[in-house]
Amino acid sequence: MTRSELVEAVAARGEITRQRAEAVVDAILAAMSEAMQRGESIEVRGFGSFTIRPYKSYQGRNPKTGASVEVQAKRVPFFRVGKELREIVNAGRHHPLVDP
Repeated sequence: MTRSELVEAVAARGEITRQRAEAVVDAILAAMSEAMQRGESIEVRGFGSFTIRPYKSYQGRNPKTGASVEVQAKRVPFFRVGKELREIVNAGRHHPLVDP
């Protein structure tokens, strides 16, 4: 599902205009991004949780030249699926994962 498909789904389910649904989706995504930027975690019960995982700097290797490269420390968003969402996804197992 793309962002525009999400906006359409919110508009249809909420029986609101596309513009209002777009504002709702934008507000939710902005609030989530700002919270994660501050280092906060986000938990949506039944869906999952978003946390920040810090990684230390390390010596990497350029695959093209083989030269040693210093990789900077970073913080990376991590999503952990909730139990209810996992059960919903697994209930749809009879659907093929790839088209034949």
